Parts: sequence; structure tokens; C-alpha cells
Amino acid sequence: MREESFCDFCEVLDVKLRFALCLGLVFGVVAPAAPIASAQVTLPKILSDHMVVQRDLPVHLWGTAAPEEQVTVSFRGETRTAEASRIGRWSVYLKPGAAGGPFEMTVKGNGAGENAITLRDILVGDVWLASGQSNMEFPMLSNWSHEAHADAELPKAGIPNLRLLIVNRKTAEYPLDDIETSGWTASTPETAKDFSAVAWYFAREIDEREHVPVGIIDSTWGGTVVEAWVRLTALGEDASLAPVFAIRGKMQDEQSDVVRTIALGDEQKQIDEARAAGKPVPNFPWHPSFPTWGPGNLYNGMIAPLTPFPIRGVIWYQGESNSALARWPYYGRTFRALIEDWRRQWAEGDFPFYFVQIANFKSTPLEDWAGLRQQQVETLGLRNTAMAVTIDIGNPDNVHPTDKVDVGHRLALAARALSYGEKVEYSGPMFRFAVPDASSGTGSVRVWFDHAEGLNAKGGDVTGVEVAGADGKFYPAKAVIEGETILASSSDVPRPVAVRYGWANSPQCNLFNGAELPASPFTSVKDF
Repeated sequence: MREESFCDFCEVLDVKLRFALCLGLVFGVVAPAAPIASAQVTLPKILSDHMVVQRDLPVHLWGTAAPEEQVTVSFRGETRTAEASRIGRWSVYLKPGAAGGPFEMTVKGNGAGENAITLRDILVGDVWLASGQSNMEFPMLSNWSHEAHADAELPKAGIPNLRLLIVNRKTAEYPLDDIETSGWTASTPETAKDFSAVAWYFAREIDEREHVPVGIIDSTWGGTVVEAWVRLTALGEDASLAPVFAIRGKMQDEQSDVVRTIALGDEQKQIDEARAAGKPVPNFPWHPSFPTWGPGNLYNGMIAPLTPFPIRGVIWYQGESNSALARWPYYGRTFRALIEDWRRQWAEGDFPFYFVQIANFKSTPLEDWAGLRQQQVETLGLRNTAMAVTIDIGNPDNVHPTDKVDVGHRLALAARALSYGEKVEYSGPMFRFAVPDASSGTGSVRVWFDHAEGLNAKGGDVTGVEVAGADGKFYPAKAVIEGETILASSSDVPRPVAVRYGWANSPQCNLFNGAELPASPFTSVKDF
């Protein structure tokens, strides 16, 4: 919340409190009043020792104190004073600064008693927020996860300039002021072990390549749907998203069945293997409690309290739980609403938002992963976005592929190219357009791509390509690479007009560019 709206909010709340008190006096009932502000200066939990504050943006500090108390903040040689409102809220901005540290910060009130806070070991650098569901939550090493490279990488996780913050799971019916967390820590083998593997690999690469302190915030919850992470008002403002609310009620029980269908087969396999090896049976804490995360609930509890804290950008990995047949058609619009509204709430402009396209997984006929992937592709129409394709590194039999180092690397490539200006390829081939092509003498469709330098098919012929005629029925096609295009044809389709690639829950895809980044699945028709 920005300073102006924060002050307006305080005044409105003050009026409401007075009105409630008057009602209590009129009717002779006054409930015991909970303290609305402590006489001692306090800070939200995101402001703690070892934190990273965003370079080149104003440093925002806020908290509570005694009503109308003077609060003085000192940081990097600058001192500013703010007066707490009549309900004990205060907020102050300090000048932007370059990367560096460590620094100390003092926050002091002019009231009686122990009324000062000193924060130590603060770095100035880039702060990234990592959010989404279980594939982003997936820790480096836990009782339910074991990242494929963790044994080799965790011993090297002592990185003083890399700072980690885990936001504890929390739902709420209204936006909260604070998160539940143990606070910021430096990256060590012990702290990295419990952290999002994708986020940690991403942050490590940024730290190594850009030589700037990096703070990474892990605010994730496995099994959750995208609409739970969107501010409720933002959903309500878009009439096209009205079905999201209707589907919520209809799918309450159906969603439970879908997730069980997805997960239980693999989980039972893991249980059987553990028992056969005489090892402890694993548990699976990623399963959500379905009644708790309706539209807006996770935004309220795990994102809203972060919005006063300046960040560099967001990385996101989510979508699997929106792949049910009733849900996926609304994913693209809901996801765009999330990106647009998060940017509004942080009030920093169109900050970078880089996301992961869901990987290959067999799933069930109750879901359409191909359709959801295309919804993610179309989200790239928003400014300052990029997508890490993972169609080549999933596990068809496990919704949680264990290779997270490549996912983190591909997200980091997007940041290095688009946020930090490195001359590095960050995307695999992306469909541009397709038209019928008669140059070969037979009915063919030619497909053009962006990011297609060095276009190649690993392992031989191009796989996963289909073409369709005017009737809209797709048939497997032969595809040959010609420069940075492919030419696709099928004897079953004399006059092809449409083409698609990788169009299945778990397709066989082998199209790459010279940077060894995979092509995204795509369809050339809008009504897919």
C-alpha cells in the first residue's frame, strides 16, 4: 500500500472505530477493546535482520507506534521522521541507493520505555518474489522432495549475499497487514534445504552473474489454483471472470477427485518402494485443504502483506491445478488479471514477471494440459513477461519432476536478458504464424518461429506435429526443418490450413534452437 492510500485508509478506519464505539455506548454494550497499536514501535516481519532492500527504489519502512508518536528512521546516513496516525500507524520512505552493504538501520520512537529497534546485516540489491504451487514450493530436500541436483549443490549453498525469506502458509478473507515467517536468513546448506529449489537456483544464478546481493521471497502453496492468488476485487472487476466463481462451487468436490487422480498413483508407488527398501514411508504435505483457498484467499494472506515492500520482479510456477476441463479455459484471463493487479498493488510499473509453462505429465482425460499451456503462451502478450518452457524436462509419471536446476536456469536466462541486459538467448522457438505452402508440390503448412536460430530436432525427425484441414480434424504430420521454419504435411490432409505441435498432456517434443532451449507447444488456431 502506497503512503497516500495508507493514510486515507487510516483516517477511514479511525472514523469507523469511533462509529463502532458510539453504537456500543448507545446500546449499552461495549466489547473489550483489543489494542490497535502498541506503545512500542513495531515493524512488520518482512523488515528484519539479514534482509535485502531493493536498490534504486525508495526504501519503504512502516509499522505501528503509539498514536501520534514521532518515529525516526536512520539508514545509510539518512534520517527521516514520521508521525504515527491516531490509530498508531506510520510509514516513511528513504532515498533510493545503489547495491551494497551490510548496513544497520535504526527505528526509534519518542515514547517512554524500550522504544527502539536496530536491524543489522542489511544488504541493498535485487529482491525477487517466487510464488505459485507445488512445483515452485518443491524444496531442495525434505521429507517429500529431493531435487535431482541437491546432493551436489547443497554443500555449496553458503552464499553470504544471497538472502532467503519463506512466507508461511496463510489464508484470509481480507488483506492482512503482516505475514507469518521466521524472517530473512543468509543462504546456507541448512536454510537452502527447506527453500524452493526453483527459486534458489534462479537467485543463485542472478547473484553469480550480476554480482549484486539478491533477496528471494518464497510465497508458495502446493495444489492451489490461480484465482486464489488474485485480489478478490480484481477478479470482481472483470465480468469475463464471473465463471470462476461459479466453477468454484461446482468443482469443490470434483477438484478433490482430480488431484487425487493425479497424485495418488505416483504417491502409492513411492510408498510401495519405500516399504520395499525398508525406508520410512513419505508423506505428501503439498495437498491443499480445499475449503481454505477460494478466490483471493491466498492473495490476502500471503501476497497483500508484501506489497508495501519494493521488489525487482516476480517468478511464477503454477497451473497444474487449473488444468481441469472446467477450469483451464479461464486460466489465461485470470492469470493476466493476477499479473496486472500485482503490478498495480506494488505501484512500481510493469515490473518483470517471468513464469514457467507447465511440463509434460500424463494426467487423465479429466484435464487438458495442452490447452492450459496455450493459455500461458498467450499471456506473453503482456509487457515485460517471459516464459520458461519445460516440456522436455518433465516426468510423464510424476506431477513433480525433480529437475529444478534447469527450470531455475531458464527463468534466470529471461531475467539476465530482459532485466539485466545481457546478450543471451532466453527462449526456445516460439510460434509466430503459419500459412499453407504449395512450394513443395503437395499440401503443406509452413510455420515461422521467433527465437529460432539454429532450429533443430533432437534425435532425428521432428515429432509431435499435426495438421488439419478446413474440417478442423488434426492428423499426425511429417515435418521437415527448412532454415528457421518447418514444413508440415500429411497424406490424410490434402489441403492443410492449421498446424499444432506438442498438443497432448504429455507429448513427445524434440524441437529446439541452437541455444538448446525447447520450442513451446502451440496451435495455429485460436479456437483450440
